Amino acid sequence: MKNFVVGDIQGCYKGLIKLLKKADFDPLTDKLWAVGDLVARGPDSLATMEYLYDLGPHFNTVLGNHDLHLIACAFGVGKAKTQDKLAPLLKHKNLPKFIDFLLAKPLAISPLKNTLITHAGLYPKWSIKKARKLSLEVETKLQGKQVAHFLNNMYGNLPNVWSKDLKDSARDRFIVNAFTRMRFIHDDLSLDFGTKCHPRNASEHLQPWFNHENSSLKPSQSLLFGHWASLLGEVPTTLPVDAKVIALDTGFVWGNKMRLYCLESQEFFHHYA
Repeated sequence: MKNFVVGDIQGCYKGLIKLLKKADFDPLTDKLWAVGDLVARGPDSLATMEYLYDLGPHFNTVLGNHDLHLIACAFGVGKAKTQDKLAPLLKHKNLPKFIDFLLAKPLAISPLKNTLITHAGLYPKWSIKKARKLSLEVETKLQGKQVAHFLNNMYGNLPNVWSKDLKDSARDRFIVNAFTRMRFIHDDLSLDFGTKCHPRNASEHLQPWFNHENSSLKPSQSLLFGHWASLLGEVPTTLPVDAKVIALDTGFVWGNKMRLYCLESQEFFHHYA
């Protein structure tokens, strides 16, 4: 059995299938993990969800911002944009089944010891253990009776700095934003939501989350994330990184490539758009 982790799929079903074929992925013996953003922007979110759902125990994922937005749209809280191309999925008879499937997924998961998968990354003040604990807080809300209330209060940019004293919706919102929207962070560790470029083109006062010191990390640990298409798979670090940081969103939906990583062999596979 091999464990593969795929970058942002975003409804690009055909690209996903071709990529898995290149890696000789066996859906009966191997396991596929995803960094989230399974749907939206690509041409076939419905086929993507059908395929991943049918993999059963041979697939798992964390939630990305587009996955959470799909859930919100299904609950009547969010509104799908035309460019997201979600209409066939939102109108499909199996939508409730797919939404229940997503509601059971975490924001952070460890497929192997010392390995963490998130959509956007690991906030510098959090350890891997803390990340899993905070993810569980949100999972509990998504799987509870007050999920609509949670979704209604999920959107927004504030608070943008972590404090252990955050409570209720403010706490939930920061956790969701850090796990699904984070890219750049200011010196005071506040999240910046306006800059999406490659770090070489960013203002000097902004640094990628992985360039901020995280004293909890160890060389034996690996962090896998997606979300940041403009990195094109690069992790340009300016500080010593104690853990292995692996970027898996390589912008397939924007005409670049889709990336797959084997945890056991540490080998990358790519399919070009």
